[in-house]
Amino acid sequence: MEIKHNLIGLFFVLGSVVLHGQNDFYKSEMFTKDSDTLRYRIMYPPNYSIDEQYPIILFLHGAGERGSDNKKQLVHGSTLFSSEGNRDKFPAIVVFPQCPKEDYWSSVQVDRRTQPVGLSFEYDKGPTKALGLTMALMDSLVTKSHIKKDQVYVMGLSMGGMGTFEILYRKPEMFAAAIPICGGGDTNAAKAYAHKVPLWIFHGAQDNVVDPKLSMNMTSKIIEYGGHPNLTIFGGANHNSWDPAFAEPNLLHWLFSLKRSE
Repeated sequence: MEIKHNLIGLFFVLGSVVLHGQNDFYKSEMFTKDSDTLRYRIMYPPNYSIDEQYPIILFLHGAGERGSDNKKQLVHGSTLFSSEGNRDKFPAIVVFPQCPKEDYWSSVQVDRRTQPVGLSFEYDKGPTKALGLTMALMDSLVTKSHIKKDQVYVMGLSMGGMGTFEILYRKPEMFAAAIPICGGGDTNAAKAYAHKVPLWIFHGAQDNVVDPKLSMNMTSKIIEYGGHPNLTIFGGANHNSWDPAFAEPNLLHWLFSLKRSE
């Protein structure tokens, strides 16, 4: 039994070393606007050169990774881009902002007394401070000469999936494609981006945190407004549908194949 525990401990340590090593690619930064600060991590591609141009990806984390350490937001999704094979095959700049503990990526009232949680989206109130800062950060980044303006992407999970739908509504001209995972949004707001931004929407059929019907409703409304989204429902997945989504072999091929029309 002691040998088994030692092996488990060894695997945990080795896994932590691998994760930490890959996340070392992400440089710690801060963005300030009007005395408000957004912490974020940014990864540059191998052999990065200011004289070259690269796609840029915005990744919005879930509620559990909120804080101020500028680290937790890398728990899910960061290794998808920092793995050696993907860094070489899909050279890109990847941005992981961190939402403060008291804030949210989306303007939504969350009722945690129910399961799945109750969600009431309130886009008319304007973006949250965290999302507003993130949009300002992206505005500043996409003006850089080394960014491919026609290959700006956004993806997020759970709270970040909600933020993905909302930032598409608020900046429909910015993004070439989007990947919301186990999220949801204001279905009527989909009219702003349905025919402009290709989406691949993911959700777990057994999700008891965020109702999978939210993704299904978003998909239906996007189609109604003239869009042609992809929707993948994982029958065996609960809330952590990001795991099978990240394992989807065509995910990055699909994402990087898309460019925004001028």
